[in-house]
Amino acid sequence: MGYLRDGVWNDGWYDTRESAGEFLRPDASFRGRVSADGSSGYPAERGRYRLYVSYACPWAHRTLIFRKLKGLEDVIPLSVVEPVMSPEGWAFSAELPDDGNGFTHMHQVYTGARPGYSGRVTVPVLWDRETRTIVSNESSEILRMLNSEFNAFTENRADYYPEPLRRDIDAINGYVYDRINNGVYRCGFAGTQQAYEAAFDRLFGALDELESRLGRRCYLAGDQITEAD
Repeated sequence: MGYLRDGVWNDGWYDTRESAGEFLRPDASFRGRVSADGSSGYPAERGRYRLYVSYACPWAHRTLIFRKLKGLEDVIPLSVVEPVMSPEGWAFSAELPDDGNGFTHMHQVYTGARPGYSGRVTVPVLWDRETRTIVSNESSEILRMLNSEFNAFTENRADYYPEPLRRDIDAINGYVYDRINNGVYRCGFAGTQQAYEAAFDRLFGALDELESRLGRRCYLAGDQITEAD
């Protein structure tokens, strides 16, 4: 898996010894925000931002879905890493080059934004070519930006986070994040059999709950498609 320490790449798997074998996900490190009016310091502009993803990453999937759903393919360029990690983590190749910056590895995106960065190198990442930094590496927040802040550049101005449903959407998102999105990592990175079995039961219990919910209606929140879906 590997990680950066003071801007230098190091080999190393997740260490779960201090958490009784349980995988604990660190918070995202970059939490900026693109805004339609530019008040955030990152104004919405065509071609200014680049989305870095892996097709093998479930966290990146929803940003890819939203980019397509909102018709932003010509507004936000894409860079895709190879699906299998190299010894230096996510990597680009001759077949999958980084046309935006010419990086060969994803960790260069992070040190390009913050030379002394320490932490894991994850996708998705929303990169700003003007300030040459990472706006956000939190998929849920990138989703919200794609939902509303680039409406001036798309014909699809549908709101997938409507005000009347936000409480339900947030509750479902929290449940899915904890038990399913992060649940598969809790299983895969569990350091003990006990931690694995607890994570397994929690994950498949949540899948059963969503199956039951979707057996009664088409969408997870209300009677329309939302970001929760």
